Amino acid sequence: MSESNPFVAAWLLIVSGDPTLAGIVALSLRVTLSALAIALVIGLPGGAFLAMSRFPGRGLLVIGCNALMGLPPVVAGLAIYLLLSRAGPLGPLGLLFTPSAMVMAQTVLILPIVLSLSRQVVEDLWSEYEEQLRSLGCSGARAIPTLLWDGRFSLVTAVLAGFGRASAEVGAVLIVGGNIAGHTRTITTAIALETAKGELALALGLGIILLGLTLVLNGGAYLMGQYARRSAGQPW
Repeated sequence: MSESNPFVAAWLLIVSGDPTLAGIVALSLRVTLSALAIALVIGLPGGAFLAMSRFPGRGLLVIGCNALMGLPPVVAGLAIYLLLSRAGPLGPLGLLFTPSAMVMAQTVLILPIVLSLSRQVVEDLWSEYEEQLRSLGCSGARAIPTLLWDGRFSLVTAVLAGFGRASAEVGAVLIVGGNIAGHTRTITTAIALETAKGELALALGLGIILLGLTLVLNGGAYLMGQYARRSAGQPW
């Protein structure tokens, strides 16, 4: 392996299927996709309910969700750490410095994004189709599945935003995961560590894979959007 050219060494690691690199990528995807799935299960119906409901304090709740979209990762990590530490309420579960703790931290970061974006999408659709849906006897909670399905292509933005937020995160997973080799080391924490050690080949290899995943996801979202516009009879 070429030591003088880290770019060549990085590509060789990727092409050869280096087990260290593959393990880090697999763990990162497992943690991020698990957190994203949990956030979607809670956030999509939650955002739709928030869009269609009117109750005291709703405005404050919407503002809070929007504000938490910019929640600093280290703050989220610290909160989960305190919950899972020995003195914390969830300490007896022994989840600190495990992938489960990392999933919890990433879910806390993703959930406000999914809630806020899905609320906006459903709110726009409800204002457009409210009269039609009410005439069909579909209102309130009964309209939520219909609106979510109708806005499925727009909601891809929430999925991408959530994935991007989680996959690029360092601080929270470092605090609650500990960056333990072979156990809780993710792409971003490994890149930070390997760069600090001067091991640029592995850091570059992981960076290339992370960038490739981002491009593939955004490319897929773009094609889905184009398909939706074509289905609706709009020009590409």
